Amino acid sequence: MKGVQFLVAFVLLALASKLVSASDPGPLQDFCVAINDTKDGVFVNGKFCKDPKLATAEDFFLPGLNIPGNTSNQVGSMVTPANVQQIPRLNTLGISLVRIDYTPYGGLNPPHTHPRATEILVVVEGTLSVGFVTSNTDNRLFTKVLYPRDVFVFPEGMIHFQFNIGSTNAVAFAALSSQNPGVITIANAVFGSDPAINPDVLANAFQLDQNIVKQLQSRFWWDNN
Repeated sequence: MKGVQFLVAFVLLALASKLVSASDPGPLQDFCVAINDTKDGVFVNGKFCKDPKLATAEDFFLPGLNIPGNTSNQVGSMVTPANVQQIPRLNTLGISLVRIDYTPYGGLNPPHTHPRATEILVVVEGTLSVGFVTSNTDNRLFTKVLYPRDVFVFPEGMIHFQFNIGSTNAVAFAALSSQNPGVITIANAVFGSDPAINPDVLANAFQLDQNIVKQLQSRFWWDNN
């Protein structure tokens, strides 16, 4: 009987270990250049992939991250991505990059989250106040003022932000641990959803007058659409 119990426990432990170690499979070939037209796709590894014999250096290359982004918008910042949409070769590699430009005195990359990636950011120019908030119930804020060549990490899924507190333009670069990290900007998602969230829900959640909620919704819905 003890032998049977031991065998059952061993099998359950083996199954649990297999589940715990489960993850996305690694690349099964040297590279997989993502393509949208599947008629030329011969391998599938996360996306349809170009025949490796047809790959060129251009599939691994992206120019232009030396060019400042257009920050003429309401938040005074611009994120220029370099993910699998811009560099097809990033498919299956689990990494991407962004350049972020900020206007002086208040350029903001507003509170947002990346559902699929941890982010590591380095400041190139300017002075940024950055931070992230942990999950419920602590909701603890970790914040720091960064100067050129300082680095800060935003854990996967945490709401985070960057704010230019300096008198000059600021520039940062960030690497993310996904070829397509995704981004959810909190205010835009909550107040600019399509269709709109019931104002009663948001009034109760944020403890605001319903008229204020409707004003915010009209503003963010217009911005998003």
